[in-house]
Amino acid sequence: MDIRKRVYETDVLVLGSSAAGCGAAIAARRAGAEVLLADKGKLESSGNLGGGNDHFMAVLDEVEHDGIEDMYAYYATPVSGLSRALVDRYYGAMRPCIQILEEAGVELMHNPDGSYMRSVGFGQPGPWWIHIHHGYNVKPLLAKYIRKLGVKTLDHFMVTRLIKDGSRIAGCAGFDVLKGDFITVRCKTAVLCMGLTAQRVSNNSTHKPFNLWFSPFVTGSQVMLPLEAGASVVNLDISDMATMLPKGWGAPGMNGINNMGGHELNARGERFMGKYDPMMENGLRRNQVMGTVNEMLEGSGPPFFMDMTHFSPEDARHLQYDLMPGDKETYLEYCEARNIDFTRTPMEVEVSERMIGALVRCNDAQETDIENLFTGCMIHTFSGAMCLGYTAGASAAEKAASVDMPTLREEALEGVQDSIYGMMNKGGKGTISWNVFEDGIRQIMDYYVGYQRTEGSMRQALKSFETLASYVPKLSAGTLRELMRSHESLELFRLCRCYVQACLQRKESGRAMYRRADYPELDPSLAKCLIARLDASGNPVFSWSDEVA
Repeated sequence: MDIRKRVYETDVLVLGSSAAGCGAAIAARRAGAEVLLADKGKLESSGNLGGGNDHFMAVLDEVEHDGIEDMYAYYATPVSGLSRALVDRYYGAMRPCIQILEEAGVELMHNPDGSYMRSVGFGQPGPWWIHIHHGYNVKPLLAKYIRKLGVKTLDHFMVTRLIKDGSRIAGCAGFDVLKGDFITVRCKTAVLCMGLTAQRVSNNSTHKPFNLWFSPFVTGSQVMLPLEAGASVVNLDISDMATMLPKGWGAPGMNGINNMGGHELNARGERFMGKYDPMMENGLRRNQVMGTVNEMLEGSGPPFFMDMTHFSPEDARHLQYDLMPGDKETYLEYCEARNIDFTRTPMEVEVSERMIGALVRCNDAQETDIENLFTGCMIHTFSGAMCLGYTAGASAAEKAASVDMPTLREEALEGVQDSIYGMMNKGGKGTISWNVFEDGIRQIMDYYVGYQRTEGSMRQALKSFETLASYVPKLSAGTLRELMRSHESLELFRLCRCYVQACLQRKESGRAMYRRADYPELDPSLAKCLIARLDASGNPVFSWSDEVA
């Protein structure tokens, strides 16, 4: 394969054009830095936000439980991985990011008195969630705004390695997923904005790994690249995520359904969430998911339903036709095909596939263990991503103004090109494709590391992963698309192995979206964060947040 090489240089490199990446690029560019915004996809549609969004969370000091102290209580907990200073940064960026969205043309919805239309969601004490009209337009509008600012973009660039110069970030290397070019980027500072949790690690009822809640293209690089470069990550064991989905549909809309007053019913027709959260369906996302799982274990479902038939006609219309299509534009076609009308019959729902990930450990300025490398992905929501991306970008620009350009040493790039293209055109007997390999990952995760698990099941998962590891040298890619998918599958594989080992450390239930049948109770002594890093051999090493790593 004839490989063309391309080299870039910039003050601030933003890795990932997600909501966080957009926030980071805007802040860094406004601060006067030269910014390169790089992503495996295209800015207009990349990241979780590329599928649309129906709400933007904002604490505005306008009503009861709408201030910074409420945010501290909700976010700055012993197991969140977020300090009060980081919550301060999030809070401080909310109004600037709202202004950016409105300047970009995003339709944040208002009440007749001119205030934002907001509602309560996910166990939060106040009405923090601003409703968005035509939420599927958010990413294209932000992309247009960013390009007008003069941010340089590098679309279709898959990063496979972060490069250091001594203890500091120097850049990265990877390849163009459409053209096959080998690409290196040198930078003064960089911001990680490649997502928070990885998809395609388990199945929903459709067994279609790209019909998912969040972006199916976030597959582990956001955790494994910084880990492999020497950073630490936080809460790999309990940063997992899940939700409820309309049956056979990969976009949830559960924030709108729950916060507008939807009732979840089990197969007996009972509204059961009061057993699991005092705020019922409007409680913590974890409690709704695990409450539904528990109902299944007790034989009270499936099926499960969300009942909106008690809504007023206007509320039902707003939910079905304004909010729900914001998460995926084709939602109304799904409703038509399934004959769904919120005013007439309850909608069947199911527990979604799971996502796993971690926070990259950072200080209060969002700088990671690697000097000059910042992180913008710390909270799952559109708001959390954009706002903390915005503050990370500002910090990265400030730091870039005071440091020299590092050296991108040849020895640091040794072997990178071979590791990228080595599986191209192997072909022949005994090779396997990325999708066969990846299906094996999901089978292991679903069977041994599901919503209920034990130490024995997780150890068996690790044994099965060892078997799967023997197939890694047999991976073959005949096209650039298959090459990209193969690297994504390897990211998933490395992440899942680390995740299972992390979950073995926390011998309790109640903080994550899974239950350990061998440790079914919450252990108060484990109200702390798990820190993970890799040793010199690439094996994960764990410590707790009150211990020296």
